[in-house]
Amino acid sequence: MDMEAFRAYCLSKKMTTEDLPFDENTLVFKVAGKMFALADINLFESINLKCNPEKALELREEFPQVAPGFHMNKKHWITIKMNGSLADALVKEWIDHSYAEVVKGLPLKVRRDLM
Repeated sequence: MDMEAFRAYCLSKKMTTEDLPFDENTLVFKVAGKMFALADINLFESINLKCNPEKALELREEFPQVAPGFHMNKKHWITIKMNGSLADALVKEWIDHSYAEVVKGLPLKVRRDLM
C-alpha cells in the first residue's frame, strides 16, 4: 500500500477528515475530531493506528512489522512498517479496527450519525 492508497482508504470512512496539526509532514486522519490514523506524507515508512490493547499485543507478537506506537501511547497505538511486506487487505483490516476503536468511544449521538 502506498501513501495515496492509504489516504484514499482512510478518507473513505464516514465523517473522516484530514489535517496537519503537528507539522507539515504528519498527516492525521480523524473521525468526528478524534485521531484514528497518521503517517508521514514525505517518507511513508510507517503508519500509526489506534488499537485495542489486547489486539496490539497479539499483533506485535505475530508480525515483526508491528511495534508499539511511535510517539504515541504504547498501550493504545501501534506503528506499522510500510515496507511492502504486508498485504493491503491486512492493513485495511487494521485501519478498520482503528476507526472502530475511535468510533466506539464517541458519544452515542455521534455514533448514530455514523450509522
